[in-house]
Amino acid sequence: MRKPKVYLDTSVISHLDATDTPEKMNDTLLFWEELKTGRYHVIISSVTLTEIARCGEPKQTKLLRMLNDIDCNFIEENDESLILADNYLEYGVLKSKSMDDLRHISIASIANCNYIASWNFKHFVNVKTIAKVQSANKLYGYNEIIIVPPTMLMEGNDDE
Repeated sequence: MRKPKVYLDTSVISHLDATDTPEKMNDTLLFWEELKTGRYHVIISSVTLTEIARCGEPKQTKLLRMLNDIDCNFIEENDESLILADNYLEYGVLKSKSMDDLRHISIASIANCNYIASWNFKHFVNVKTIAKVQSANKLYGYNEIIIVPPTMLMEGNDDE
């Protein structure tokens, strides 16, 4: 059986070192341990790396080091993803001030990801955005993609 593809938006990686939100940081660290098992085919993009590069030190170095702890594939932004991001904007998925978020979604869609993991409830993980992405992907010929917080991708422990 094929492993599900998960695109990691920058908010997930950033929460590996987010002492201001300890509960999300803890959940992200647990999710990271699960990613280390190889259960998912993990995708990150050039957009993600550009956003990580904006982090101050020592956080930037720590996040990049932790990325090396998981097996992930790197996807470069390209003309097709930029066109799809513009199509999402035109379709009203998000507003122009959220263009980087649209770029993440378009790269994940083009990479045929099953999921986008994100802690960004304002722009990504909400019913309005999810519904519009599903509708736009159908219109533009891309597969459905499910946008969820990392905790929804973690396997529960039946022994607890």
